[in-house]
Amino acid sequence: MTTTLSALQDWVDQVAKLTQPEDIHWCNGSEAEYKRLINQMCRSGDLIPLNEDDYPNCYLHRSDPSDVARVEHLTYICTRNEADAGPNNHWMSPADAHRKIDALFEAAMQGRTMYIIPYCMGPIDSPYARLGIEITDSPYVVVNMKLMTRMGAKALRRIEKEGTFVKGLHSTGDLDPQRRFIMHFPEELSIKSIGSGYGGNALLGKKCHALRIASWQARTEGWLAEHMLIVGVENPDGVIHYIACAFPSACGKTNLAMLVPPESQQGWKVWTLGDDIAWLHMDEGGKLRAINPEAGYFGVVPGTNTKSNKNAYDMIKHDTIFTNVATTADNLPWWEDKKTGTPAFDWQGRKYDPENGPAAHPNSRFTVSATNNPSYSSLADAPAGVPISAVVFGGRRKELAPLVYEARNWRHGVLVGAGVASETTAAAAGAVGVVRRDPMAMSPFCGYNFGDYWAHWLSFEQRSKHLPKIFHVNWFRQDKAGKFLWPGFGENLRVLRWIIERCDNKVGAKETPIGLMPNAGDIDLKDLDVSEETMGALLSIDIEQWQQEMDSIGEYLEGYGDRLPDELWQEHQQVVDALKQAG
Repeated sequence: MTTTLSALQDWVDQVAKLTQPEDIHWCNGSEAEYKRLINQMCRSGDLIPLNEDDYPNCYLHRSDPSDVARVEHLTYICTRNEADAGPNNHWMSPADAHRKIDALFEAAMQGRTMYIIPYCMGPIDSPYARLGIEITDSPYVVVNMKLMTRMGAKALRRIEKEGTFVKGLHSTGDLDPQRRFIMHFPEELSIKSIGSGYGGNALLGKKCHALRIASWQARTEGWLAEHMLIVGVENPDGVIHYIACAFPSACGKTNLAMLVPPESQQGWKVWTLGDDIAWLHMDEGGKLRAINPEAGYFGVVPGTNTKSNKNAYDMIKHDTIFTNVATTADNLPWWEDKKTGTPAFDWQGRKYDPENGPAAHPNSRFTVSATNNPSYSSLADAPAGVPISAVVFGGRRKELAPLVYEARNWRHGVLVGAGVASETTAAAAGAVGVVRRDPMAMSPFCGYNFGDYWAHWLSFEQRSKHLPKIFHVNWFRQDKAGKFLWPGFGENLRVLRWIIERCDNKVGAKETPIGLMPNAGDIDLKDLDVSEETMGALLSIDIEQWQQEMDSIGEYLEGYGDRLPDELWQEHQQVVDALKQAG
């Protein structure tokens, strides 16, 4: 397989001349190709087959111990004007970046096969989908891209028809952390990544294309590329509302995307359309419609069990690639909080010894097709996407944020999203309980200046009168003894029900200085061990704490200088004034 698009062929030829591969393979995305590469990696030791009886067609990949996560300090946005990248990104000039990374690519693929991966982010026939080519020397990347994107011949035909695509060049290089960079050139719609085989650094369709480059494309073209799950909530009458939610890490994003309704919520169903990324386009009627650009999940494994996320637990029992998990004596994958089995070998293949730390790496992963998910929605493949009723932001706050509140309007909602923050947990390096700002959960992923990003969000108010309502949730409120006040997991459906009722104007809300909140009794507590007193605490607001929070948000926003939209500052002042009046 080659290409009829001369611009693509010229680029492939240039890359081959630079990297000097032994062979070149154009990926067609077929099952036969996938199986051939799987077998090739099993022979080389890059993949280890797992217990076929209990985990059929499942494999373990162990990455280099120095290469187990995204490397944000080595990730750059390379724009001509440094201010366009903003203080939220590391910046390097395009000329310097190309020169630096191309020197590392020189002869990097000697003795290796160069794989050319045509892929489509989004349903193959969707006008909202965007296209890319990743060139890589990693067969592990190829099989993961097969699971994560619409990859192969159909994507190539669309690329040849449209003539435009995002260029992604990747090599594992020598895996030297000192020779590892992930460079993004949004003005050129291109990505260059070397020295890592880890997912977010190497699967260039994911964070690199679908968020950093796509967010730049989205501003240029008038849509939004967001770090959001997409979930469909179906009521007992069969009516489905679609909700897009943005949470920082460790805030229950995947669990919410695959929520299993508790027995007390008879007749309710939840459908997963996406667990990580949403692209939001405005239709002719002014409604925001969402597609999930991905076709699979690249999820964190530790903590996954039948209680926390039964759908995820079930879906990774077949046709899954695991990365950096532990194994049992009978070759089953194992991870912390799996609730079953005993580790025999850790994620590095060593005999398990607690003195060496966790058996599975805390950032160990699964890659699996979305269709494995028992709650998979076929509308994830709908070219027109789904209409979004509500946008929900969230964070992990043990005291400050109430269980749920609604923004007064779109402009206020943008401020709520811009102020998103979480407190660090013991799972993260450094001090516990430190508040970190993560606007719209996009802090590591926005491909340009946050000030311009917020202005782009605000511009939607001028384009439509039918925008979704915006909410904020916090499942992590604690009492003075450190006990969680809200049970979370499947019970979060009760909060989603209130959000949906607000979108349908079926329930009222009370005005507070920070937004609209449920009235007593508006959230269904039937068969739930949560007292009215606890509910009062979950929905309480400490005026003094919120005044300090708004001061902190104000200081953060000031860091964006003249790029900060005036409207956002005005919204901030409104909340400050309301809190002052209430105090």
